[in-house]
Amino acid sequence: MRARGELPGAPATRVAIATLPPLDRGKQVMEALADYVERAALKSGDRLPTERELMAALSVGRSTIREAMGRFEALGVTETRKGSGTYLLKPISAGTIHLPLSLDTAELRDGLLHTLEVRRGIEAEASMVAARRRTVDDLRTIEEKLIEMERVHLATGTSGPEDLAFHLAVYDATHNPLFRQLLGQMREAFERFWDHPFDRQDFARRSFPYHRELFDAIVARNAELARGKTLKILEIVEEDIEEMSK
Repeated sequence: MRARGELPGAPATRVAIATLPPLDRGKQVMEALADYVERAALKSGDRLPTERELMAALSVGRSTIREAMGRFEALGVTETRKGSGTYLLKPISAGTIHLPLSLDTAELRDGLLHTLEVRRGIEAEASMVAARRRTVDDLRTIEEKLIEMERVHLATGTSGPEDLAFHLAVYDATHNPLFRQLLGQMREAFERFWDHPFDRQDFARRSFPYHRELFDAIVARNAELARGKTLKILEIVEEDIEEMSK
């Protein structure tokens, strides 16, 4: 008689079926909302249901709704207008809500280094474009994110989500939504990593000063300098990952 969880024809060592991972409620909300948009034939500019309506319809909490809507916004699918609601920027369906990018992060070190290889090309170009196209409003937003990053870093020695917010603001300053969309595909891996960066709270210490220098280069509209500062940040991050994961 086979033991519970054992497949027919299983070897004598009785390899059990692995347990299923917890459901990603945020992704489920995204899929449900994309399906709703498709079935309701919503068009660009149409208003989406409110947070309260989505919470009631999908039986999930406010934080899950906000996580899903944040992913949509990162992909350039929706736009939140203060005091008005969230609006669809382009029609979507369950099959078109994201690019089919994937990354096996079972090996954290290799996964992060692979991600950095992709980021190096995208972020270097984005920094140059941002330096050329940034507006006064863009600079104000980037500096706000930078000041918050500096505050958290000086208080705690690290700056995970704040670092990401700074770079997202730089991407937005390109006025090319594809930069933000591509980075949005990698956000989850970054955020999971920043929770416990190899158990080193000072992981971002060496690259930290270059963020202010990157901002200054964007202010000066110096595209080549902005590119150089971005590559320097990523070079240091790569060195630290390799050193700390030995």
